[in-house]
Amino acid sequence: MNSMRRAVGGFADGIRYVFKGLGWVARNPRQWLFGLVPALIALVVYVVALVLLGTYAGDLAAWATPFADGWSAGARGTVRVLLAIVVFALGLVLAVVTFTAASLAIGEPFYEKLSERVEDDLGGLVKVTDPPMWRSILRSIRDSLITLGYVLMFSVPLFVLGFVPVIGQTVVPVIGALVSGFFLTVELTALAMERRGLGRKERFAVLRADKGPALGFGVLLFLIFLVPFGAVIAMPGAVAGAAMMVRQRLLPHAPQPPDARSA
Repeated sequence: MNSMRRAVGGFADGIRYVFKGLGWVARNPRQWLFGLVPALIALVVYVVALVLLGTYAGDLAAWATPFADGWSAGARGTVRVLLAIVVFALGLVLAVVTFTAASLAIGEPFYEKLSERVEDDLGGLVKVTDPPMWRSILRSIRDSLITLGYVLMFSVPLFVLGFVPVIGQTVVPVIGALVSGFFLTVELTALAMERRGLGRKERFAVLRADKGPALGFGVLLFLIFLVPFGAVIAMPGAVAGAAMMVRQRLLPHAPQPPDARSA
């Protein structure tokens, strides 16, 4: 019972940090505009990719079903239309899940600076590591690709299970939101955790050890990101909220400047 209460409390804490981050950028509109740039760039890239996927989904379906060439026109057309819809839907799901990773990779300098400004506003931080920008960008791309591999490992089977009657419309969407939310939190907390000297494996360990806030934070953002343009508008606040959650909830004992400790 106590563990259940802690899990529910942690989940609620994660949700609160989403609103804290959005509140911070609302009080600092220049930082919101500053963090909007990479998300807008990523949005343009994803819209173009989805338009191309939608345009050529029928061709992909025809290429993947050569065995249907000898079928009647009606049966062949039905199978290929359904497959084209499945291909586009899968691309849309992957776009939602990977948008954060792409935005962070494109906007590493922007979001690193925004995250630092949140920390400075809360009293500052003694950096454990301060790698060169080029190394941070390479790290972001590498870690995003690794995280994408994990996402695909879960998302593809869940997508297929989504066509199973009953559980596909009830259990699978809930599990999908939890999985997607967790990996969104992995991506968004990377900046603040790396600033404290944690590598990818250590960051995963921290989030697995305290899943409640990681899930609450990520699931709410996942739902916001499903809303058209929600990911673009909320991205700066998500980065700010992640920095706050790492500092105050996940790693509250990281080295702090003397003035911050006394405060």
